[in-house]
Amino acid sequence: MNTSPIKKRHGLQRVWYAAGYSLKGLRAGWHEPAFRQELLLSLVLIPLALVIARQWLEAVALIGTVVLVMITELLNTAVESVVDRVGPEWHELSGRAKDMGSAAVLLSLLLCGGVWVTAVVRWWWY
Repeated sequence: MNTSPIKKRHGLQRVWYAAGYSLKGLRAGWHEPAFRQELLLSLVLIPLALVIARQWLEAVALIGTVVLVMITELLNTAVESVVDRVGPEWHELSGRAKDMGSAAVLLSLLLCGGVWVTAVVRWWWY
């Protein structure tokens, strides 16, 4: 059995290569319209979180939900890529995997929206 070259690396060299693969993944995500929109929106929401948050924990919740949406979007895109790689023909399990990935993105967006609406309302009226 062939062993991946990454498995042979240790210490800082492994961390260095892993960081490179992660950046490659972020660049690949940039080519997905949904991820690009969420990333651009995060450039507005993350600084705004620091303005409207009254406590550090509130800032963490606001920023964390935004980052969670981007993480979920990347994972959904990964699932879709793997399913598409397996084959173009329709299969019930392939459709289910894609639908569940989409549902995960929806739930993360609802969570993010709920946290942000609550924080903005609290900031505006109190």
